Amino acid sequence: MFTTQQFDVFTQDGLDVRMEGIRSTIQPLFHQIYEEVGPQLEADVGIPLYLHVAKHARRTVNPPKDTWMAICHDKRGYKKHPHFQVGLFDDRVFIWLAFIYEMPNKAAIAERLMQVDVKSAFPDFHIAGDHMKKEAFLLDDMSEEAIDTILHRFKDVKKADFLIGRQLPADASILQNEAAFLALVEDTFSRLTPIYRDLVL
Repeated sequence: MFTTQQFDVFTQDGLDVRMEGIRSTIQPLFHQIYEEVGPQLEADVGIPLYLHVAKHARRTVNPPKDTWMAICHDKRGYKKHPHFQVGLFDDRVFIWLAFIYEMPNKAAIAERLMQVDVKSAFPDFHIAGDHMKKEAFLLDDMSEEAIDTILHRFKDVKKADFLIGRQLPADASILQNEAAFLALVEDTFSRLTPIYRDLVL
């Protein structure tokens, strides 16, 4: 599914060159992933969902350090809503349910997320507090206090995010097995669907 070809895109210098690599090498994979997992996710959620592929349109000089696809219920855009993501940096793939800082009702959503015992429900998942950075933490290794700190920061800090899901290193064998990887994406999204439904429907 993913090979060194996709990860090597992020070693290319220059905005135009890297964007061409993203468009030609990575974005076709995003469409393929959506075609495979989108129908089941839509059935699980129970409402129409739409694919959004990151355009990086705001960039004029610095090339992107990562890229992603997003799936959500709003055809016009995803950043103001909870959304499912698959994407990659130069050294990892991420599969997230993402709540990013552009959401207008962050505080209310943070309060509802605080009612979820994420460590018990998703011990094998990671969480992160900044979608622009690679740093993520395995829930099974975290204290309740550390989890609360990330959620409170999401609530109180304007630029803070909250992401929950999985990260895979670029050399993970599952990334070379299309069926296994798609099954992992589907499983990740399926387990997170109740949270999405609770916050969207």
